[in-house]
Amino acid sequence: MASHHHPLLFPILALLTLFTPTLAAAIDEAAIPLLDEVFGLIAFKSDLIDPSSHLSSWNQDDDSPCSWRYIACNPATRRVSSISLDSLSLSGKLGRGLRKLTHLKSLSLSNNNISGSIPPSLGFPSLQSLNLSRNSLSGAVPASFLDLDSLKFLDLSHNLLSGPLPEDLFRNCSSLRWISLSGNSLEGSIPSTLYGCSALNTVVLSRNRFSGSPDFTSGIWSLSRLRTLDLSGNSFSGSVPEGVYRLRNLKEIRLQGNGFAGTIPWDLGLCPHLNRLDFGDNAFTGPIPEYLLRLGSLSHLSFSNNLLTGNLPDRISELTKLEFLDLSHNGLTGGIPSSIVSCSGLSVIRLRGNNFNGTIPDQMFTNLGSLVEVDFSGNQLVGALPPASPAFFNSIQILDLSGNQLTGHIPAGNGLISSGLKHLNLSWNDLHSTLPPELGYLQNLEVLDLRYSTVHGSIPADLCESGKLAILQLDGNSLSGPIPEEIGNCSSLYLLSLSHNNLTGSVPSSISKLSKLEFLKLEFNSLTGELPMELGALENLLAVNVSHNQLVGRLPAAGIFPSLDASALQGNLGICSPLLKGPCKLDVPKPLVLDPFANAGDPTRTRNRNPESPASSSSGHRMFLTASAIIAISAAAFIIVGVVVVTLLNASARKRLAFVEHALESMCSSSVSKSSGNLAGSRLVLFDSKSSSSLIRRHLTDDETNNPESLLSKAAEIGEGELGTVYKLPLGSTGRTVAVKKLDGSKIVQFADDFDREVRLLGKVKHQNLLSLKGFYWTPRLQLLIAEYAPNGSLQGKLHERGPSTPALTWAERFKILSGTAHGLAHLHHGFRPPIIHYNVKPSNVLLDADMNPKVSDYGLTRLLTQREESHVVVGYAAPEVACRSLRVSEKCDVYGYGVVALEVVTGRRPVEYGEDSVVILSDHVRGLLEEGNNVLECVDPAMGGSWPEEEVLPVLKLALVCTSHVPSSRPSMAEVVQILQVIRTPIP
Repeated sequence: MASHHHPLLFPILALLTLFTPTLAAAIDEAAIPLLDEVFGLIAFKSDLIDPSSHLSSWNQDDDSPCSWRYIACNPATRRVSSISLDSLSLSGKLGRGLRKLTHLKSLSLSNNNISGSIPPSLGFPSLQSLNLSRNSLSGAVPASFLDLDSLKFLDLSHNLLSGPLPEDLFRNCSSLRWISLSGNSLEGSIPSTLYGCSALNTVVLSRNRFSGSPDFTSGIWSLSRLRTLDLSGNSFSGSVPEGVYRLRNLKEIRLQGNGFAGTIPWDLGLCPHLNRLDFGDNAFTGPIPEYLLRLGSLSHLSFSNNLLTGNLPDRISELTKLEFLDLSHNGLTGGIPSSIVSCSGLSVIRLRGNNFNGTIPDQMFTNLGSLVEVDFSGNQLVGALPPASPAFFNSIQILDLSGNQLTGHIPAGNGLISSGLKHLNLSWNDLHSTLPPELGYLQNLEVLDLRYSTVHGSIPADLCESGKLAILQLDGNSLSGPIPEEIGNCSSLYLLSLSHNNLTGSVPSSISKLSKLEFLKLEFNSLTGELPMELGALENLLAVNVSHNQLVGRLPAAGIFPSLDASALQGNLGICSPLLKGPCKLDVPKPLVLDPFANAGDPTRTRNRNPESPASSSSGHRMFLTASAIIAISAAAFIIVGVVVVTLLNASARKRLAFVEHALESMCSSSVSKSSGNLAGSRLVLFDSKSSSSLIRRHLTDDETNNPESLLSKAAEIGEGELGTVYKLPLGSTGRTVAVKKLDGSKIVQFADDFDREVRLLGKVKHQNLLSLKGFYWTPRLQLLIAEYAPNGSLQGKLHERGPSTPALTWAERFKILSGTAHGLAHLHHGFRPPIIHYNVKPSNVLLDADMNPKVSDYGLTRLLTQREESHVVVGYAAPEVACRSLRVSEKCDVYGYGVVALEVVTGRRPVEYGEDSVVILSDHVRGLLEEGNNVLECVDPAMGGSWPEEEVLPVLKLALVCTSHVPSSRPSMAEVVQILQVIRTPIP
């Protein structure tokens, strides 16, 4: 390293120090350490990338670094005491240069992009504050911190650190007061040496992978100076015992997002300074301890997503400083206490998803003028909406009362005009109200959800007067009249959903002005005419459904419309699409009928016709009508004859088929009865699917026909599921193979007619992405299903049971599987009324044919169960409403299962992964990465290598997270999933 002032100073000093200590001692004692610090900082700078030249003042020619930017020195010793390089967009790595700074007390490099590992040489004996937060540091936490006797502040949060913490990491921590390791991938248990850091007042270990049961009794509760404890977002388990009362200085305790269970310790109420208490997303049981209501300083209280029971105590009014209350998704009962209105500072109250009943307290919306969010959805509240004061409307931003039994009118009045309301959800109630015109004057309204709330009347023309509305959902009501042309004023709208109403008239062309629109749902109305061609210009449109209307004519030629699935168009009068089998009716004016005798070029015809002779005129007209009638009658006669002939042929064919089946069944029945003694009879039915049934019959021997159990002796077992065992059965020498599923008779209906009816219905289900059913065999003691065989096994095997020599699925294959699976499920949901719900969508029920095309299997088998319950659904794939019997189960539970499968396909991970003391739920893990702004693509299956397109993988991940929303109404339909996947694979130009 050259120097203009001292070109040979560094090597000379080094040599003198090494070989001539006497001479070195004679040199100015202050010069050497100062030059060492210059040398160390320049070396440190050389390992960094400084795109904005923030460190340009760091000059190697200087005798001292004390004048450099971001450097502070001790004025007495002129030694570097502090380095602060926060938020300078630095990258690179941490080199060894800093080890020269032996008097450094504070080092802060937060909010940069420094990568690599933390060098062991970073452990300075004099260091008191170290902040490396919000970088990209990786690897393990080095053991060099073991001897940091002087360290008071340590922040390594929001990096990529991994692995367990060394057990002796906090061996010498007598000075440590503040530590944060949040937002990494650290794992294992908390080192027991941490509990000996008696000076600690802040411990933040949140959002890692720590597991096990922390030592509360003799560990955490012994840190008497503790003010903040944050263990949230890990995989801790066990109970939280009493003893917290010893933390007299405790202000915040956050344990949310773990696996803690048991009751909530009552002595939390003995911590007088506690102002934040969050135990959400655990498995705590029992009632809310009354002692907690003595916490006069408490401002934030959350027990959401637990298993709490009992009532909300009336004494909640004693929490006079309470601002945030979240008790959502528990089993709380009783009424909402009217005393809650005494919490005058309350701004957020969430009671969603409990069993609260009764009415909403009358004064809640008048006395609490500080409320910003109210969420009482998913309860059993009754009565009318309480009156609200102007102060309430000015402060409230989110009002969600959906999923109750509320009645009465939607509130309207002067208070709404100046409202700060952004989100209004009154869906799934019994309001029997019209849409008040004042809704259009909500200046800040972004979400309006009134689905299935018995709203009637017309859609107000000025509903989008404010221009901020982004989501408008009015499905499932009794709205009538046309869609107003003024809907084009909703310039911010990206979701417009008006399905299942009585809307009439044409689809307004003004919808084409909604440039941000992504979802358009108009199905099950009485809309007429053609879809406006201008809709093809909507570049952001991802999903459209206009099925079951009275639409005709051509589809828009551009945008998403050419790629719409048939389920989005079916049930109309005559939409022109190759996907539809019905007639194509163009919406054009009726042709002008001219006088058939008028011919300007034929004067003879004109002369022979007397315009004043009615006999002549009517005679000619009668002749014209007679010709038309003759043509019509002839055509009708031809059609009738054809129908009769086809009917007779079909009847003959059915008789022959019935005769063959009857003979087979009789033979099988008599044979089995003889061999089985007291069996009530048997049925062998093979569905006629082209040549498949005849092929199967031809290659069944007499013994196999009479005793189908002998089939299984020749078959190879290839799988076992919740409802039975699957066998692979070759058919003679043909090379053809079928799959035979032996059902678990204890779970299956015991009446032959019931079994016959349900399986025949499933046999009619035909789709290229659904495993076709070939037939069945039934006796009281044996039930077999005969189905198409998929030679490439299941998606489960390809993802999770792959041998070391088997290549991993490519992204093209994975996308093909996801797309085909979505098509199959969409056919089950939208091709039948009522829809066929699978209830058990998972990788083992997605089979792969010889060309790796997916075939969804086991659909509709719940129809064969003796009790229609969902107990057979595997943990990890079951939607929340399946477990919660009080919620309506619909085809959206299949959408949830599909979303989990999509996450597995992208990540290669299982939906629930169990560690020794931890549980990781895949959907929560990926959602957390996305919400926290981390690189979610790091969770992509490494088995694919780097050969996958980010522009497809990332949207599929986001789609999967939408599908696994805990709120069923927030999930798309499978038809919409199909459309979105089509857009992902072939983006709109």
